[in-house]
Amino acid sequence: MRSKDYGDDVLSGDWRRPRKGQIPEIPAEPGLVAEDPDSGFCGAVVGCDKLGVTLEDRFGKRRVFPLTKSGFLIDGRPVTLVRPAAAPSGPARSASGSIAVRGLRAQVAKESRIYVEGLHDAELVEKIWGHDLRVEGVVVEYLEGVDDLPAIVEEFGPGEGRRLGVLVDHLVAGSKESRIAAQVSSPHVLVTGHPFIDIWEAVKPASVGIRAWPRVPRGVPWKEGVLAELGWGDDVGASWKRILRSVNAYTDLEPALLGRVEELIDFVTAP
Repeated sequence: MRSKDYGDDVLSGDWRRPRKGQIPEIPAEPGLVAEDPDSGFCGAVVGCDKLGVTLEDRFGKRRVFPLTKSGFLIDGRPVTLVRPAAAPSGPARSASGSIAVRGLRAQVAKESRIYVEGLHDAELVEKIWGHDLRVEGVVVEYLEGVDDLPAIVEEFGPGEGRRLGVLVDHLVAGSKESRIAAQVSSPHVLVTGHPFIDIWEAVKPASVGIRAWPRVPRGVPWKEGVLAELGWGDDVGASWKRILRSVNAYTDLEPALLGRVEELIDFVTAP
């Protein structure tokens, strides 16, 4: 059998290094995960200049590779890494898409707060909206679930100038979360949320490098089920870091999450 891609013998040569001109060029954007097949080193892009690209693995170890090198692997496919295009001129933008405030100085935090369900939610909100929240002086805190939300709201003591916004996972009609949220009726509290089972699912699959988030059968813990379906192992923490590295701007997130977070920020910063 002949193959225009591999020549007469499809088993000969190095499949990781196709002929020149056949390897796609990929900009070495921060967070992009690539592997050097020669050394086996795999990590996320943390820097790129005219001399080389710096990769950092999940243990924090860094290595620099020359950009002239071809045959990096991304999701098992060979690519050539190139320097990202220069940023367009104009006002600098934060990860949320808002105009970045230069020379920002820390200010005393407002009494108002935003609560999110877990640590992963807090880290994602910080990565995309952290600049905006510091401009406004709003602190984000995470809860360990929302089962005790009415008591948490009462303990917070919302009132004039002391508003509370709460972001809830899986806030859909008929869910446990929706029944709990309905118990909070203070005009100084806004409980809203996204339809996703977990905050992971609010990251666009394409940003993570997958076709879609797997469907997990009922009775199977969602994160563990996702890892099993994707073949990512069983380390939830390492997998979350992998997902978080893939998120660089609001365009990497689903609109159903973007709108809710913006709504909460507007609510707690209203005069």
